[in-house]
Amino acid sequence: MLKPGFPHFATLSDRALVVQLGDQLDSATFHAIRSLSRQLERTPPAGVLEFVPAFTTVAAYYDPLRTSEAALSSAISSLLTGVDAAVEPLPRIVEIPVCYGGEFGADLELVASHAKLSPQEIVEIHSAVDYLVHMIGFAPGFPYLGGMSPRIAVPRRSSPRLKVPAGSVGIAGEQTGIYPLETPGGWQLIGRTPLTLFRPDQLPPTLLQAGDIVRFRPITSEEFLARQEPPA
Repeated sequence: MLKPGFPHFATLSDRALVVQLGDQLDSATFHAIRSLSRQLERTPPAGVLEFVPAFTTVAAYYDPLRTSEAALSSAISSLLTGVDAAVEPLPRIVEIPVCYGGEFGADLELVASHAKLSPQEIVEIHSAVDYLVHMIGFAPGFPYLGGMSPRIAVPRRSSPRLKVPAGSVGIAGEQTGIYPLETPGGWQLIGRTPLTLFRPDQLPPTLLQAGDIVRFRPITSEEFLARQEPPA
């Protein structure tokens, strides 16, 4: 069921349309986005090339020679009449092993100091929650995870690192995420997983998908090295 006052349609470009389904991170908005995304995947309107779900919006990219913004808005409005959170499939649960602290989580001590907790308490709190993958973005396979305890929230680094190792688990504000590739980044790093999140030779090419549930499991450095997968 759609939230009152939505959807809103906005022009992104001469070949892209944004559909806003909410104005905050909540379950109703998430399920509406997931439902619309499934319908766009199953029965895409004429001219739609791809779509990109985000926290509160879905962007639809289209061929302007095959459809128009008005026609696409009308087609998506028709699809939205079938949005129903009750048909949301059971989520897939994915366990992510993480080696916390030390060379794998250079900012764990800083996060602990900021939260006025011990590093072990940070690990226990961070790994005790089931996290919802709201969307994939920033880099191929990067999951934006919801559900982290505000007790361990910490601001981003004032100066981003030029290189963050692939698999790094970080915190920024009240969110946590995993870097799938070696990229620049400003999140506070508390650990690293030996799993490869971006797998371009597989279909789908990302280990995690929007709607998945992530469970972090603390591991030792020995287990990390034993389970380390080759980079993408």
